[in-house]
Amino acid sequence: MTKETCFLTTKDFTILEVMRDRCLGRDDPLARILKRKIASATVMFRDDIPVNVATLSSRVTFSVNGRDPDTRIVSHDRMTSPIGMFLPITTARGLALLGLSEGQDFAIRNGDGEEERVLLHEVHYQPEAARREKEALEGTGSETSGKPTLRVIRGAFHDQHRLVPLAHDGFDDPGPSAA
Repeated sequence: MTKETCFLTTKDFTILEVMRDRCLGRDDPLARILKRKIASATVMFRDDIPVNVATLSSRVTFSVNGRDPDTRIVSHDRMTSPIGMFLPITTARGLALLGLSEGQDFAIRNGDGEEERVLLHEVHYQPEAARREKEALEGTGSETSGKPTLRVIRGAFHDQHRLVPLAHDGFDDPGPSAA
């Protein structure tokens, strides 16, 4: 048997550890998968994770036991969005995909006790890679402090003098009766 490996961001690894700590015991169907994932994990910063690795919120194409491929978004938990769009890591198949590289498979046992091989075909979108690409296009790079930048845009009336109405005596305070 080949050595299992998976690449996880620090955030994804922490989420898996929390899930493992919250498992209901050895009877929990995800407990064995979580143990295998955590034991075989190479933990990386989000800026270092390869673009061909399935991370949380990645859109991936995968197949199970060689059947027709399916495309889903690997999500943290069940979503209320359109059915069939997301594959939560709270399911065996979703958890199996997390951390896999393109072309890599992961064996799990389904509810009937039969072995299923989940194969990751392609990572279409990965949020970490998209972030790096956006930063490269903007020229900000990862050297910035991480704080958002603010650009002030002056309006059309910036250079115009504002007219303030004054009372007939030149005093503009209406007094307490205005309240």
